[in-house]
Amino acid sequence: PDVAAPRSNILAAVKDPYTFKSGTSMACPHVSGVAALLKALHPDWSPAIIKSAIVTTASNDRFGLPILADGLPQKPVDPFDYGGGFIDLNRAVDPGLAYDVDPKDYIPFHDCFLAGNSSCESESRNLNIPSIAILNLKEPTTVLRTVTNVGQADAIYKAVVQSPPGMQILVEPSILKFSAGMNKQSFKVTFTTTHKVQGNYLFGSLAWHDGGAHYVKIPIAVRPVLSNNYYSDV
Repeated sequence: PDVAAPRSNILAAVKDPYTFKSGTSMACPHVSGVAALLKALHPDWSPAIIKSAIVTTASNDRFGLPILADGLPQKPVDPFDYGGGFIDLNRAVDPGLAYDVDPKDYIPFHDCFLAGNSSCESESRNLNIPSIAILNLKEPTTVLRTVTNVGQADAIYKAVVQSPPGMQILVEPSILKFSAGMNKQSFKVTFTTTHKVQGNYLFGSLAWHDGGAHYVKIPIAVRPVLSNNYYSDV
């Protein structure tokens, strides 16, 4: 999922007359409502910017305690469980930066996805969504992203990286400067393994912080491998 939203024991209107329901059918209306409010406040925002605002301002810190998944045995959750985290409308109203996507950029991604061609991996990695996932990392790999300043015109953001264990992440440039005449900036994120491991996904995050209220964070998921013949079963 991209984010997590309230979904358990939601008081819902039904025919006779109310009930408590749980599931994605309850979570989806919460996120849809947030998206509608953001569009009303920012009519010029694209669907991709609205999604980015919701994802990059979400929180995965519950009072300093680990978030545990439902069921037994309980396990700490990861971005595959909650995406960017729990939605936060108040912060999403003013995200600072956003990852926008031109609709035509989905076409090569879609074509590569249908073809299942490994030579298309760079197309999927570089789609400008607010997350980064690398399926099989063997050699140093670089991912490209572009952010759009949707906040104050003059702003400076610094990269804050939480690297997955056994991995080095280099962000270039590590400082982004915006002005009235320059509201978009691109950057590269290079992933290198420092420990030879294979098999499990490792998680981290990349955030852009302006030193104030804006902390624009995206989740990272990487699976390092030792062999090119190792394939995903996910």
